[in-house]
Amino acid sequence: MAAYLDGQLLLAMPGMGDERFERTVIYLCAHSAEGAMGIVINKPSGDVKLPDLLVQLEIIPAEETIRLPARVGDMKVMMGGPVETTRGFVLHSPDFFLDQSTLPIDGDICLTATVDILRAMARGRGPDRAMFALGYAGWGAGQLETEIQKNGWLSCPADPDIVFGASAETKYESAFRKIGVDPAMLSPVAGNA
Repeated sequence: MAAYLDGQLLLAMPGMGDERFERTVIYLCAHSAEGAMGIVINKPSGDVKLPDLLVQLEIIPAEETIRLPARVGDMKVMMGGPVETTRGFVLHSPDFFLDQSTLPIDGDICLTATVDILRAMARGRGPDRAMFALGYAGWGAGQLETEIQKNGWLSCPADPDIVFGASAETKYESAFRKIGVDPAMLSPVAGNA
């Protein structure tokens, strides 16, 4: 592969072979010769709610959850991947930045993994658009490239509307349709012409 895929979406192909990533959309935060790291953006964590997490982390008292800004109180927590599942990551718009904590990935999306962004969000001073996830997906040197060559993943340009979109259930189809592919027409078998 000639270029790195930072800031791209990875779409799980039908022949992925790892059921943990079936129909998964990952925003790739970092990719280099040493490996890659990304956040799953379409798998809600059914039992974890952001307001509950804010109380657990002692960012707000339980009685304050009703006063959270709507975009924070209604935010779904995503299962960001199978690595470090107790660690939180916020993908967000570039209108919020913390020195030495925020990683700009591309012109539209940043990553912050400190509790300070959650404090700002709880006070209504966080980013305009955000998505919170527990855990991340990681690959060692050459591992992602091998999985792509074996037809496990398709990469495509990221779209903030897909990354931050409200419906996790439609992100997979939306990402494929954005590049002109009907996911129902994909084959689980890779081939060479």
